[in-house]
Amino acid sequence: MNNTKTYSLSAKDIAKSWHVIDADGQTLGRLSSRVAGLLMGKHKPTYSRHLDMGDFVIIVNASKVRVTGKKLDDKIYYRHTGYMGGLKETPLGEMLERNPARVIELSVRGMLPRNRLARHQLRHLKVYAGPDHPHEAQVNGGPQPLSPPRKRRLRPQPTPEAAAPKAVPAKRRARTAGTRAPSRKPRRSGGKKA
Repeated sequence: MNNTKTYSLSAKDIAKSWHVIDADGQTLGRLSSRVAGLLMGKHKPTYSRHLDMGDFVIIVNASKVRVTGKKLDDKIYYRHTGYMGGLKETPLGEMLERNPARVIELSVRGMLPRNRLARHQLRHLKVYAGPDHPHEAQVNGGPQPLSPPRKRRLRPQPTPEAAAPKAVPAKRRARTAGTRAPSRKPRRSGGKKA
């Protein structure tokens, strides 16, 4: 009889750390997806989706985040006042001027699951528009650049001799125009014989 048991992590075994990320020059979506993974704890080998495994994340220089294309004018944030006809529209460029921290918070929130645990994990995200933050007691060291994702291993490229197509002798005889392929007998289904 096999007596192995599945290892299940308990809440008291979770160790949380603090990450300081400099958003200067980072692309908004790529930064947000990496931060969402850190908040959920997917970078840990003991990841359990039903526990709050994630770390605390501090983002500095949120006002210097970068977006590609024409998103500064085309991307629009919507909110409603609650009154009739109270739909308010704010373009991304204007939102970055007014409240750059809110832009990153909304982007990360969209990449977390829609449940209670994600709302709790979102409280571990601290975003600041400038280079300073009040969490020096929790963090040892200054801002670290966000490490790039692991590179995929590339397949070795074939040499020019190996890449050249080899001549294959033709096995079929070319049909002349107007001739048809020989017809086959229909297959029999295993039912009644005619």
